Amino acid sequence: MVNECAPKPHVALLASPGMGHITPLYELAVRLVTQHNFQVTFLVITAGSTVAQDSYLTAYPIPDLHIVDLPPPDMSNELLKNMKTVARLCYLVEQSIRPLRSILNGLKRPKVKALIIDMFCTGVFEACKDLSIPVYSFFTASAALLTFALYLPTLDCKADGEYVDLPAPVKVPGCNPIQTQDLMYLVPKSMINEYQQWFMHVSRLPMVTGIFVNSWEDLESVSLNAVKHEPFFANIPTPRVYPIGPLTKQAEPVLSKYEKETIAWLDKQPKDSVLFVALGSGGTLTSEQLTELAWGLELSQQRFVLVVRKPSDCAISGYFSAGRDADDPKAYLPDGFVERTKGVGLVVSSWAPQVGVLSHPSTGAFLSHCGWNSTVESVKYGVPIIAWPLYAEQGINAALLSNEVGVAMRMPMVGEGGETVVVQRKKIESVVKAVMEGEEGKKLRRRAKELQASGRETLSRGGSSYETLARVAESWNIET
Repeated sequence: MVNECAPKPHVALLASPGMGHITPLYELAVRLVTQHNFQVTFLVITAGSTVAQDSYLTAYPIPDLHIVDLPPPDMSNELLKNMKTVARLCYLVEQSIRPLRSILNGLKRPKVKALIIDMFCTGVFEACKDLSIPVYSFFTASAALLTFALYLPTLDCKADGEYVDLPAPVKVPGCNPIQTQDLMYLVPKSMINEYQQWFMHVSRLPMVTGIFVNSWEDLESVSLNAVKHEPFFANIPTPRVYPIGPLTKQAEPVLSKYEKETIAWLDKQPKDSVLFVALGSGGTLTSEQLTELAWGLELSQQRFVLVVRKPSDCAISGYFSAGRDADDPKAYLPDGFVERTKGVGLVVSSWAPQVGVLSHPSTGAFLSHCGWNSTVESVKYGVPIIAWPLYAEQGINAALLSNEVGVAMRMPMVGEGGETVVVQRKKIESVVKAVMEGEEGKKLRRRAKELQASGRETLSRGGSSYETLARVAESWNIET
């Protein structure tokens, strides 16, 4: 019999900066509170936070979910200004978690049963060991990248040069081969500091008590079966992996004028007729590529919502500024583009209510960078994808979605020599038409709808993801 007077079990979560890390951990926190009767402390690294992150975390206060801001570290380090994204991210986390021991020790009783971190927060082990708090990882990328990350120390020993220069595809045990061109977006070895940071964090995965992934069997059966059954992973040894997806943002509040205008415009469009073009919270295109994309959309004569961000030669330049207002997008688009496509297309600046757009009946496809949050959101709402990877593991995700899952068509972004090329307008026109109007697009849409139903089922009581999380929650509940 449940003692209603007993305090609810208590867990804490810690995510590194960036919407791709914050969102899945926060949604896990929400589920632990609302479905499994926990109280949760959500620790926020305020250094490097963005407008989008702050708005998201404060949109819907939830009883028993307590947001605790970590004290901001000294940001005066001159080296910080010149750091690349991964190195800067790791530095901010490292400096922010220095007082973690005292913060965890000072949290309201009952004692924290577990701390759940993302992949860049592995500096917590010493503090948690001192406090006898088990550490779990929420690996916020795909299970495909998880298996690659677990294999990375072995690959690193075998390969002297860059992985993109290997003579054959990378064969992670039990998984489909990874083409070397799909590794080009990962941190290269030549970026010594960034590569060493990433390598260090993924090498610590075997140190955690368990690993959550934002996926489920129907979406990534090959990778999940491999990590469960392949002797290689057992010999590492790999902690138990818990698929608990799809965890995505709940419906966002439509607050700003342009957000309301976006949804109102979609309300007037036919079902499955609109292509949503958005490259994540941090993705950017070069000026030349943005011009070709705009012309390709115009030539396709398909309806579209285009999220425009200031062009940059760095594909991830928007990572630490997500959600900020941008300049007039007309400044970055071909002359007359907005006027010529008026009524057919809608151009919005920098940021769009992505869940609201993807869940709208008018949305028929998503031109995406294939970040894992965006991927899971698209699949959850049954929307097929045009894959346009930009950085990190997105090449691996694009291959997974097109070759293994069957919900995406890839934009041809790689030249004959394996180099990244500017995709020309006629090719963009062709791919957009194929997905929005062609037989291949219909096939992708049917598969996306199947996975939408599967995702809904796995999260329901009795479904695999729901019951997996319930069992872990129960194990925390009975621990003394």
